[in-house]
Amino acid sequence: MRVVIQRVRSASVSIDEQVISSIGQGLLILLGIEHDDDTSDVEWLAPKIAGMRIFSDPDGKMNLDIRELGGDILVVSQFTLHAATKKGNRPSFIRAARPEYAIPLYENFNERISGEIGRPVFTGKFGAMMDIALVNDGPVTIIVDSKNRE
Repeated sequence: MRVVIQRVRSASVSIDEQVISSIGQGLLILLGIEHDDDTSDVEWLAPKIAGMRIFSDPDGKMNLDIRELGGDILVVSQFTLHAATKKGNRPSFIRAARPEYAIPLYENFNERISGEIGRPVFTGKFGAMMDIALVNDGPVTIIVDSKNRE
C-alpha cells in the first residue's frame, strides 16, 4: 500500500459537482493498493498514520498526532499511486490491484484507521471520478509505502 498523507486545514470530495465528504482540520489520505498488498499492510499502515506526530503543539513543534489534535481523516482511493513510469510516456497501472481485490482492503483500512482514532473516517467513492479540494496546512505532505518500511 502506498499513501500520500496531506495535513489539511480542510478537504472535500465531490462527484458530479456534489460534495459527498468533507472535513475540517486533519488528514487527507490518498490510498493506493497494489495486487500483492494484504491485511498485514493495513495492520502496519493504519497505526503508523494514526501515530504520526505531524501537527503543531502550542510551541509550534510537530509533536501531536491526529488523535491528540482531535482532527478528522478523509480517505480517497487512488490507484494511480502505483503508476510505473520507467518506460515511455504513458504510465502503466499493472501493479494496481483490481477492484474486486482492492475494495475489501480499502474498506479494511478505513475500519482499522477509524478504530485507531476512535471515530469514523470520511471517504470518497471507490472507483469514481472524483474532484478533491483541499487547503494544505504547512504544506505538510508525506509519502509512506508499506513495502518500504523506513
